[in-house]
Amino acid sequence: MPTDRRSQGRGLRPCLPLVALLAALAGSPASAQSTPPSGRLLAAQCAQCHGTNGRAVGGFESIAGMKANDLYKSLLEMSRRRPENIMDLQARAYTPAQLRLIAEYLATLPRARD
Repeated sequence: MPTDRRSQGRGLRPCLPLVALLAALAGSPASAQSTPPSGRLLAAQCAQCHGTNGRAVGGFESIAGMKANDLYKSLLEMSRRRPENIMDLQARAYTPAQLRLIAEYLATLPRARD
């Protein structure tokens, strides 16, 4: 079967940019995993009940602007006790260091005006 020498190697040439992109992206997850998540990222779950800015509406407590140490102690206690409610289960999903980051982030948010 005769082959045209001009067409040899052309089949992969259009794929080179894609291969380069995939190679670049392959390195990204490793570098992203080496950076610990911020308190803001970790606190994203809190927004479901306490609002995106920590100022809850409805029957949930506003947590924005509370003292970081008080929040941390509460979260740590919830993570260690027998699960009785959703907060106890949520707190168990984090390490003590992550709970500290969450508390420190929430403490930076402005309190709701009454």
